Amino acid sequence: MSTSTKPVFLYDTTLRDGTQGEGFQLSGLDKLRIAERLDQFGIDYIEGGWPGSNPKDVEFFREAKKLKLTHAKLAAFGSTRRADVAVDQDPQVALLLDAETPVVTIFGKSWDLHVTEVLRTTVEENQAMIRDTVAYLKKHGREVVYDAEHFFDGFKANIEHALATLQAAADGGADILVLCDTNGGTLPHEVAEICQVVRQRIPRVPIGIHTHNDCELAVANAVASVQAGAVQVQGTINGYGERTGNCNLTSLIPILQLKMNLEVTPHLEKMQDLSYFVDDVSNNPHFARAPFVGRTAFAHKGGMHVNAVQKLARSYEHIRPEEVGNSQNILVSELAGQSNILIKAEQMGLALEKGSAAAKNLLQSVKEMENIGYSFEAAGGSLELLIRKETGAYQKPFDLKEYHTSFRQYRDGHSPVCEATVKVFVNDMPEYTVAEGHGVVNALDVALRKALLSFYPELARVTLVDYKVRILDGHDATASKTRVLIVCSDGESNWGTVGVSENIIEASWIALVDGLDLFLQRCRK
Repeated sequence: MSTSTKPVFLYDTTLRDGTQGEGFQLSGLDKLRIAERLDQFGIDYIEGGWPGSNPKDVEFFREAKKLKLTHAKLAAFGSTRRADVAVDQDPQVALLLDAETPVVTIFGKSWDLHVTEVLRTTVEENQAMIRDTVAYLKKHGREVVYDAEHFFDGFKANIEHALATLQAAADGGADILVLCDTNGGTLPHEVAEICQVVRQRIPRVPIGIHTHNDCELAVANAVASVQAGAVQVQGTINGYGERTGNCNLTSLIPILQLKMNLEVTPHLEKMQDLSYFVDDVSNNPHFARAPFVGRTAFAHKGGMHVNAVQKLARSYEHIRPEEVGNSQNILVSELAGQSNILIKAEQMGLALEKGSAAAKNLLQSVKEMENIGYSFEAAGGSLELLIRKETGAYQKPFDLKEYHTSFRQYRDGHSPVCEATVKVFVNDMPEYTVAEGHGVVNALDVALRKALLSFYPELARVTLVDYKVRILDGHDATASKTRVLIVCSDGESNWGTVGVSENIIEASWIALVDGLDLFLQRCRK
């Protein structure tokens, strides 16, 4: 492996080690799509899986031959030959060659406990297995990455044996020796010290690092290894992997590039997009509090913080959010100061002057509403309505006179019936409608739209895309307050609205009405 072009090479194992994590599953097509995005982002090595281990990986390596990767090298993953089997007779090794990838990564046992108790062979045969397999793959023209499994545990248990296994890989011609903290229990200072020992004892072969997050130190350990001379870091996007996961590349890469001034990718601004893409493809929720790429990574809620950020962003932001594809997010809550309100109004294109009566009234209203259970962090639509009403940028589109809901359950096997009636006035003209729905809230939604559509046909574009209920003060049991968050969409943008009441139907109604009301306000621009 040449280190002349890059200080540290990025090795992604999302498609192999990442899929060993609970709840993280990918189809063959998913793996191909992610591989293309990793290549576009600037990852140097993409580990595709274990050829022949399952039909999905068989499909992936067959189709991966058609990928037109412009930067990354594809790696097939497997193990050393089996004990007491000639390397050219081992079918698993043959499958690694059949994958036709330019890189092959194999792992071997570094811990003598595994050699004698798991493989049930001798340490001499284990070293021969490593040396023979690496040499065989090199003879067939492959770049060989040797993963020293359980290396740190093995080093602590028997230093000479662990180093001898690395020497066997080096003697076979391995291009790089990757030290694996497979159990995830090593501390950063230990990683640094052990990496330095390896570099001293086997100076002619570069080292890499593969860490797991069982102590939540996978990224820290990878950083420590780079500081000690490692030139390849292995990990997964968003830290997916077995048990508590692998080293999270979406944290490690910005640290290497922005904090340590090591140029590892030319497209760091695509980091958040890549993170979200992997989550979406694997059907996993985004982790809002993820460093660098999370939705709240640059969110500011406290009034004093927001005031400072407004004057000088770096006073509370350690990097510019745009560097990793993220953005600043100002939150409004009971902790807000006037700066929060002013920034939100500016973002919405609404005129609000600092120190004005409107700004003060808005801040007071927000604090009072949050005190009774409202939350505007995910309900920007309801906040926008408050600002519009206080600044005079609001025209009431309809008056609500009354609504009624009912739920009837029949005993003769018929499906239950949910019904809602709504009476509204538009320009002093009454409209009274009845509708059925799949649940009470859906019936209210249908009835309200039915009443308004003849006056506002544009409402046909609005759909309800999310509905969440949270019980506040649960010790009040069935008399507890309920907070309802509704998200609406017009196909181009989404907006959240919130309602709070001891009655879940009333809370839902408040949020529902706000959602349609805001859409009509925006249509008047």
